[in-house]
Amino acid sequence: MTADAVTQVLDHVDATLDAALDRLLTLLRVPSISTDPAFQADCDRAADALVDDLASLGFDAAKHPTPGHPMVVAQDDEGEGLHVLFYGHYDVQPVDPLSLWHRDPFDPQVEDTPAGRVIRGRGAADDKGQLMTFVEACRAWKAVHGRLPIKVSMFFEGEEESGSPSLVPYMKTHAEDLKADLALICDTGMFDPRTPAITTQLRGLAKLELVITAPDKDLHSGMYGGAARNPAHVLAKILADLHDDTGACTLEGFYDGVPELTNAQRAQWENLGFDAAGFLGGVGLSIPAGEQGRSVLEMIWSRPTCEVNGMTSGYTGAGFKTVLPSRASAKVSFRLVGTQDPQAVLAAMRKHVEARVPADCTAEILDANGAPATVMPIDNPAFEAARQALSDEWPRPAAFIGCGGSIPIAGYFQDILGMDSLLIGFGRDDDQIHSPNEKYDLESFHKGIRSWVRVLDALSRV
Repeated sequence: MTADAVTQVLDHVDATLDAALDRLLTLLRVPSISTDPAFQADCDRAADALVDDLASLGFDAAKHPTPGHPMVVAQDDEGEGLHVLFYGHYDVQPVDPLSLWHRDPFDPQVEDTPAGRVIRGRGAADDKGQLMTFVEACRAWKAVHGRLPIKVSMFFEGEEESGSPSLVPYMKTHAEDLKADLALICDTGMFDPRTPAITTQLRGLAKLELVITAPDKDLHSGMYGGAARNPAHVLAKILADLHDDTGACTLEGFYDGVPELTNAQRAQWENLGFDAAGFLGGVGLSIPAGEQGRSVLEMIWSRPTCEVNGMTSGYTGAGFKTVLPSRASAKVSFRLVGTQDPQAVLAAMRKHVEARVPADCTAEILDANGAPATVMPIDNPAFEAARQALSDEWPRPAAFIGCGGSIPIAGYFQDILGMDSLLIGFGRDDDQIHSPNEKYDLESFHKGIRSWVRVLDALSRV
């Protein structure tokens, strides 16, 4: 497509923004809460609405039943060249506590705030607003030129907020129908309000619960203290030994498969101007923890972690009870990067525990499971083309960034369908997803649509 052809589509997006916003607000009014069976019919209604909308654009769209909520799959075969599969989810989080919302979470409105206009309502940012940026970009292309510049399929699920129990079985069964050259995912965010981002590194996760049992019942600490083994002491020692004095994890082989940043990545991240002091200061801290010699941004995007997420032992109620507890437990998780093997990490944790448990104590490891990290190949020409397209739309150049969390769907696309994912989103850190008063900036919605218009054009030339 010529530059003028793209400009025509962008102009159409600007001229029809109010209609696009009305369509989003209509979708936001559907309380498609996937975790609560009371909203089963509403999840179906959201899926039906998307099928009808995509069909009106000329997509071959259908709702596919699962043991849980339905999948929506749509194909448009008129485009040429690269074939992309766009993923999003139409389900939303519960709204509790309702008393903290400033308005009905399913009566969305555009509000004026000191920072600009925002779309307020459950699902505005996670993920209906993001999903609709892509749908509206496709609508604009078709309205102006009658077809899309590339071949596009769409894949929407309704259980992302409840663990996606139907997703992997469905993908395995329908792999041939879902395969494309590249996946597009809009469920991430900007680096900052002026800097768009493509997330290329997602950390994996391994987790477990560790339970230490010593005496067969809680004991009077005056009668048994000192003589009887205290499982809280044992647990504390095991957990303390997980790190050395430099902040590094001590598990055997823990850093196997952990890559160092390339010079290009390091330079790009340094140019982002990340405010480490402000990042920690925002949560009441001032001194970076973790591995010595690593920047804060490096630690949250590209380094593995070993964290204690919760500890329980003995009497924790009001007042004081001089008890020597029978058991102590902790929940421990590991964020993984590169090619770290979650099963190898869990095995190393078991070995670490076994070496520190006294003979008259027992250790149980419960609910141990994990998934590896996902790393995208930024040398793929599609990634640089998309980065340049985003840079043309926003005030600052787009960056390839990491993500401290995990987005399993990107790994599933790699493992099950054999394709990489462009993770491009327009959310902001203050969108309050999963919390009361969720919002999506109107600018994110508007420029998100324009961004996808540009990305579709850029991918047509890869």
